Amino acid sequence: MAGGKIYSICGMCSVRCPIQACVEDGMCTDIQGNPHASGIEGALCARGAAGLALVNDDERPQAPMIRTGERGQGRWRRVSWEEALDYTAHRLQQVMEQFGPRTVLFSDRGGPFRDLHQAFVRGLGSPNYSNHDASCARNVQHAAQSLFGFGRKGLVYDLRNARHVVLQTRNILEAVNVKEVNDLMTALDHGAKLTVIDIRATRTAAKADHFFLVRPGSDYAFNLAVIHVLLTRGLYDKKFARRWIKDLDRLQEFVRPYTPEWAEGETGIAAHRIIALARELADARPAVLWHPGWMTARYSDSFYVCRSAYIINALLGSIGAKGGLPLANTPADVGRKGLRKLADLFPKPQEKRADGVGWRYGHFDSGPGLLHLAFQAIETEDPYPVKAYIAYRHDPLMGFPDQDALKRIWRKLDFLVSVTFSWSDTAWFSDVVLPLSPYLERESILACKNGLKPYFFLRQRVQEPRYDTKADWEILCSLAEKLDLKPLAFQSVEDIWKFQLEGTGVSMEDFRATGMVALADKPVYRSMEELRFKTPSGKIEILCERLEAQGLPSLKPYTPPARPPEGMFRITFGRCPVHTQGHTVNNPLLHEQMPENRLWLNREAAAAMGIADGEEVEISNNGRTARIKVNITDFIHPEAVFLVHGFGHTLPVESRAFGKGAADNLLMPGGLRLWDPAGGALAMQEHFVRVRKIPDA
Repeated sequence: MAGGKIYSICGMCSVRCPIQACVEDGMCTDIQGNPHASGIEGALCARGAAGLALVNDDERPQAPMIRTGERGQGRWRRVSWEEALDYTAHRLQQVMEQFGPRTVLFSDRGGPFRDLHQAFVRGLGSPNYSNHDASCARNVQHAAQSLFGFGRKGLVYDLRNARHVVLQTRNILEAVNVKEVNDLMTALDHGAKLTVIDIRATRTAAKADHFFLVRPGSDYAFNLAVIHVLLTRGLYDKKFARRWIKDLDRLQEFVRPYTPEWAEGETGIAAHRIIALARELADARPAVLWHPGWMTARYSDSFYVCRSAYIINALLGSIGAKGGLPLANTPADVGRKGLRKLADLFPKPQEKRADGVGWRYGHFDSGPGLLHLAFQAIETEDPYPVKAYIAYRHDPLMGFPDQDALKRIWRKLDFLVSVTFSWSDTAWFSDVVLPLSPYLERESILACKNGLKPYFFLRQRVQEPRYDTKADWEILCSLAEKLDLKPLAFQSVEDIWKFQLEGTGVSMEDFRATGMVALADKPVYRSMEELRFKTPSGKIEILCERLEAQGLPSLKPYTPPARPPEGMFRITFGRCPVHTQGHTVNNPLLHEQMPENRLWLNREAAAAMGIADGEEVEISNNGRTARIKVNITDFIHPEAVFLVHGFGHTLPVESRAFGKGAADNLLMPGGLRLWDPAGGALAMQEHFVRVRKIPDA
């Protein structure tokens, strides 16, 4: 670690791009994208470039701390790691002895390194591992499973080879995935068309050939009309449909009334434009990619929006196709053995999940469950009490709606732990803060990226920790040792890597050249005849048995979204290129780029209220209020307002972010109970806010 180049993995957002770090005298001096990674080509986004600012930030947690005052007061006692880990293990042991191991809940942000976390929770004997996805992509995951029998990551977004890309609830150029951005721009340079469907004109929309400014909450109507045109006008891929789509006749009958003319009244998009789009998609098939969405915890029917997007892809023959959504390959698919799973060190707990996933809700993926329903179990103690909660690099108090309600629920916990590399509302409310080393100061377990050309990859420690912080494997393996979970009590990360690689034919030396080990010589596309679906019929199933068994329709009739009450607007939110939710807002470098968020407000609506661009206004919902400056624009639907998520910080330890902008989740009272019963995700854009001009002092 004295000098040279070190290959590692970025940790500034959930994409986790491969990076190359330059090191001099043991200190990182520069970060760029890994030049050996396909689609990265040395590039990094603004957040990735701010990794050094995170390391050098003196306002992040610097040592383990134990709470001394009431929760949320910010009164702490700085302690050694030995005391912090002893205390944490003791408190967890107390909870498990009194209430049982099943009463421990763990959540993270998902991602490629979750196997370590799942192993720890299994070792405790709890079934309650979860992640943040109830506030993100659960609707996409469950939509894919309902049609294909496998989840969203079973398909690849082959943007680089697409001839027409449709982005709906996916703002690629601002919620930046470097590879996806590069691949999309390459496709556009080669003549591909881009269509964007959104309630506002994003930077991605500015690059589009077609932009549809839809009425908020009407995406499902738009998609049903496209399906109607494809089927009634014979524009779909008949060969693919005969071979792979089950119950197509039921779909044809269902969409009969959902004409483009009908959709025009719901969406505000002219019928002839919908028809023209369907024709263009048919001309480009099968190299068409209608993105099913990323963050889709939006509306009460967002699951069906995602599902209808996948159905459109299937009708165009793009499922499995080059330039569409080909199937991802696992190591086994290319004749290789995958990494040994740490979770397999322990038997799978036989207890029911507290959130009801897998037994009360048989149509949901039981892997990470649904965290908002686990929180509900804390409150109700149904099916049993949940008494301890470990939040790993996760801030539900910022990421989930109705912070006040969630705090009331958490007061029923006996023990709350936060493992984090930055301050957060959740950490501030915890009993113990275990400071995680930023990604440049820690190594992680090995991980595998499935895809057209699957590969193993390695996160290496670039420099030693600046403060008294530890890597996740150090924290969890130390706790495993203290809790007598012997199989997980690894003494070094090298021992973990050796365990994971056993039987794969890969050695650690193989990572030296690029930080990655390819498991195939070239991208592998399966022919149409070689596709595999994990459904009962082996086909793409329009009618899903698991949904129907829950009393939920596979094909849900359209229900118009509620219109905003007089003088109110539907609150919508999203991302920006320089911040990752709330945990980068206090980053010194990124704060300079964007210190606060602004409220997008339609120009005509602003004029009617006498509000000027840049003016500070008050937004409110059912007694919850905030102040924020406005961005007056023609490029947002008049029924909606929009703000970038993650602002409105109130912690005194975050001097840069303190009091800047507004937090959208605070304006969602009752939002924890507002969720999509078919897809499982929260419906966070089903709230309405009032915007008020502030009278002159």
